[in-house]
Amino acid sequence: MRYELMRPSQIREAIDKRWPVVLPLGVLEYHGEHLPVGMDTLAVVKCAELLEKEMDLVILPPFYYGAASFGVEKPERNGTVHVDSQALLPFARQLFLGLLRVGFRNIHTFIHHQSEDFASGMPTDLAFRLAAKQVIMEFLDQTRGEGWWGDNSSANYYTDFSSIDANPFIWIQCHPLMDKKVLETYPFDHAGEGETSLMMSLCPDQVDMASCDMSKWYVASAAKASKATGDHGVEAILDHLRRVLRAS
Repeated sequence: MRYELMRPSQIREAIDKRWPVVLPLGVLEYHGEHLPVGMDTLAVVKCAELLEKEMDLVILPPFYYGAASFGVEKPERNGTVHVDSQALLPFARQLFLGLLRVGFRNIHTFIHHQSEDFASGMPTDLAFRLAAKQVIMEFLDQTRGEGWWGDNSSANYYTDFSSIDANPFIWIQCHPLMDKKVLETYPFDHAGEGETSLMMSLCPDQVDMASCDMSKWYVASAAKASKATGDHGVEAILDHLRRVLRAS
């Protein structure tokens, strides 16, 4: 369900049943002449909406204002909006604190922007990942009191590390839209075959191949894009989301 459309009774049900809460995280960035600037975030939103048809989810309003950078093109007349990661951190802290205070304990962000080497991280996801750990630690100190981890009630922390009850540090988790398994079978690029195909599958009305300028190296492979390739990518992504969210 879309969070902004939920009534309080539905929010309480989602909390009590520990529905996954999904935050689509991304940027507004130039993706060639043929794709929408919200491509990275739209991919997350549309995949979450597809998954919602088969499992209970809370989908938060998407956050488009990440650290896009101007590495692809200058912003003037091209559309990229860059928000520095130093500004993202306090926002993410307040957002996560708010969600914890509501009562959610199964929160997941998904990002596609600059996520090909997610283990090392990039500015947007790192800001949200740092905020998650900071806020959880501070929230625990405030609600359980200092020394909560050393208390005997936490004795199963290491033996049941994957359990939300034992390990509160997984109350908020951050993931790439495409994990290593997806990347083994699907091309990761910027406005090339992979992303163009994804948009052909997820947002076909927003793709204008007649406007595609393939003179740029990163766009050249878009000539090979197809809806069939995009459909394959979407199914691989959905398998990844299922693994992550059903295990939470």
